[in-house]
Amino acid sequence: MLEIIPCTLREAGDFVQNFHRHNKRPHGAMFAIAASDGALLCGVAIVGRPVSRHMQDGVTAEVVRCCVIDTAPKNTPSILYGAAWRAARAMGWRRLITYTLQSESGASLRGAGWTVIAERAGSDPARWQSRPGREWQSVVGQAKLVWQAGQQALKDNTPNPLRNEMGV
Repeated sequence: MLEIIPCTLREAGDFVQNFHRHNKRPHGAMFAIAASDGALLCGVAIVGRPVSRHMQDGVTAEVVRCCVIDTAPKNTPSILYGAAWRAARAMGWRRLITYTLQSESGASLRGAGWTVIAERAGSDPARWQSRPGREWQSVVGQAKLVWQAGQQALKDNTPNPLRNEMGV
């Protein structure tokens, strides 16, 4: 039986580095959670600020990586996505998003109650690499779907008052 367990960002990043099919560890994040079958770490979810500056409204967080091992129970990603949304809500986030490649089924997200809210074209390599330190990954150029956790997120997207007071 799977259970959600605490996980440091370093542990989660190492897990992603070792097991993710097409992404590297994220550069930054706010928190991570893991799923274990009692003997083995089966998967991790890493939550951070939205990568897109247009989504950084002070109330939205993003699952920047969800990664499971090949032998993980079938529902492991759904359990991680659901737990990430519950944890984010408990921390005051009003919205949680993530992206998948259009070539991926999204079954885990649908299983956790997430819905597609938008489609995005792949990024142009020349524009994406305009910032120092960015390393091109082939997935950046592929079309993606934007997903959002639960319908509850749609009800209150008022700006974070702390961001306005602090001039952020």
